[in-house]
Amino acid sequence: MFQYHCLNPISEKGLDIFTNNYKETESMENADAVLVRSAKMHEMALPDCVKVIARAGAGVNNIPVRECAEKGIVVFNTPGANANGVKELVLAGMLLASRDIVGGIEWVAQQKDKENIDKLAEKQKKQFAGCEISGRKLGIIGLGAIGAMVANSASHLGMEVYGYDPYISIDAAWNLSRTIKHSKSLDEIYTQCDYITIHVPLLDSTKKMINKEAFAKMKEGVVLLNFARDLLVDEEALIDALETGKVKKYVTDFANPLVAGREGILVTPHLGASTEESEENCAEMAVKEVRDFLENGNIKNSVNFPNCDMGICVAVGRIAIAHKNVPNMISQFTKILGDEGVNIADMTNKSKGEFAYTLIDLETAVSKGALDALESVEGVSKVRVVK
Repeated sequence: MFQYHCLNPISEKGLDIFTNNYKETESMENADAVLVRSAKMHEMALPDCVKVIARAGAGVNNIPVRECAEKGIVVFNTPGANANGVKELVLAGMLLASRDIVGGIEWVAQQKDKENIDKLAEKQKKQFAGCEISGRKLGIIGLGAIGAMVANSASHLGMEVYGYDPYISIDAAWNLSRTIKHSKSLDEIYTQCDYITIHVPLLDSTKKMINKEAFAKMKEGVVLLNFARDLLVDEEALIDALETGKVKKYVTDFANPLVAGREGILVTPHLGASTEESEENCAEMAVKEVRDFLENGNIKNSVNFPNCDMGICVAVGRIAIAHKNVPNMISQFTKILGDEGVNIADMTNKSKGEFAYTLIDLETAVSKGALDALESVEGVSKVRVVK
């Protein structure tokens, strides 16, 4: 029996994927798995029983990823599960910034008591008219699941799309329309595009990447959209760019006192993936990841450990070892098992940066003595009997 704990409400459609071999617990103290959306976990104590954390969403800034890796806790996210919801909001953001739809709606509401509102509307509509996005140049920074979907949809709407992503995956590249122009530098995005949208993770290297120098290279009257992370944009530099007219509109999904209610800025209350469909998709993917890890030891979409898949175990037993990515680990594991008279049926070892993960299928059950010896190897953080 496995136990799981939800730090945030998780869609029932996802939780229904758990079998009768899973039970929800009210406390992390008894949990094998933790499901989370937005709860901040950096100050939480993580008990030794926790083996896996699944974030029902893409970003993991609310999770102490490295601390988890040190403890052998695998952290999953759900890339692409909420991509369509965010894509649709980005497209809506472009339309709202291009034509003053919000201003027009607010003006009509203010005239609601006037009998000649229809005639007044005809006189006033020009101030809300704006421009069409078809034929305009859109620059997309980051061509992951969301960026690629935005690129394809914008292309279908008649936009000339430029995409920049030096780390684009093969799958993402295959999914891109052949009409997308692949930019080799950010400067091309900045200097050529009428609209720019950001879809990269928040890292030390990307924090405030849209800064004073970036704004200086942009076209006059550019529209900037940020539905990724607020700290990707230096918002003080943004305010200066708005005041000089360099930036026509800034559309963001992240409210704070600096941007809320400011002229030229449209702020939505973190609606990006807040659709029923996105929440269901994320929950389903997260639960499937947790189940495959707990039941089979397999890893897919982890942010702190490598992907590792040996399918369903058909051998007598399987053990999973989370450890540091250093020399001589495998030889120590095999020696311990050999000394215990345990024969290895199959084995795989994968690494990701400083950390590694080893799955070993065994022809006989492993003893407690062998498990203790494996756990005592320097650099090993967690040993688990999968079967």
